[in-house]
Amino acid sequence: MAEVNTNEAPLTTSTVAAATGSVPPGRVMRIVPLDLRQHTFKTAFRGFDKTDVVAFLTEAADDYEHALREIDRLRQDLARMESVLAEHREREATLRNTLTTAQKLCDDLKEAAHNEAKMIVREAEGRGDLLVQKAQVRREQIERDIDELRLRRRGVEGTLESSIQALHHALEFIRQHDHELTRAEC
Repeated sequence: MAEVNTNEAPLTTSTVAAATGSVPPGRVMRIVPLDLRQHTFKTAFRGFDKTDVVAFLTEAADDYEHALREIDRLRQDLARMESVLAEHREREATLRNTLTTAQKLCDDLKEAAHNEAKMIVREAEGRGDLLVQKAQVRREQIERDIDELRLRRRGVEGTLESSIQALHHALEFIRQHDHELTRAEC
């Protein structure tokens, strides 16, 4: 049986708990396993069997120490999980930012492509208008040329007609004159 010398200063709960790091935040433990192991009870007439009390206290201290170790392990697991969770949240935030940036970039590219397409259409329309204007000017020039050629043709036709008529009259005159000469000779 482990007995504590009452002349020595007993380990207090706060010093042992602080040394083991087993005190949860915001909670002060009043008894630690060492207190259960080293506590002595006054003996009284017809008191409890010391061996049973020591065995029970030892078993309770072991269970209590095991529970404190399990709490410490769970706290470490919790801290590790919180760290992993923080990493995942950081990755999520990074992914969310990346996705937002990619979406914005996609929207910007769509808008730039739309603006470029509008500009290309405007340029094509401008070129088309210029080609239509040039074609219109060319058509008007061709129409003027055709009108001028028609006038020349009419002039040539008129001149040709006049020449034909003049030649026809000259031929008639010659025939008539030949006819008169032939009549006069006969």
